[in-house]
Amino acid sequence: MTHHIALFSFRLSEGKSIGPTALRKLWATACHSDDVKVSRVTSGHDNILHTYSLCASPRTANLQAVEVRLRESLAELWPTAAINLTCL
Repeated sequence: MTHHIALFSFRLSEGKSIGPTALRKLWATACHSDDVKVSRVTSGHDNILHTYSLCASPRTANLQAVEVRLRESLAELWPTAAINLTCL
């Protein structure tokens, strides 16, 4: 069993969200691996803000390329949304 660590987290602007299946697919595509995990923490007034964590093996290769693919995928899904992506 692979040990996973959080590699990236992101928040979407208010009113935007992504379901766990779509999020996992997006993350697996960015990592070029199916061995990934995702999570979502809800916060804010009326629980409308979401922080997503993207976890994978600490040995994930070329995180810069993964980040570029992830940013491109997020921008394609929400071209006008404010997306705050953080490399952990």
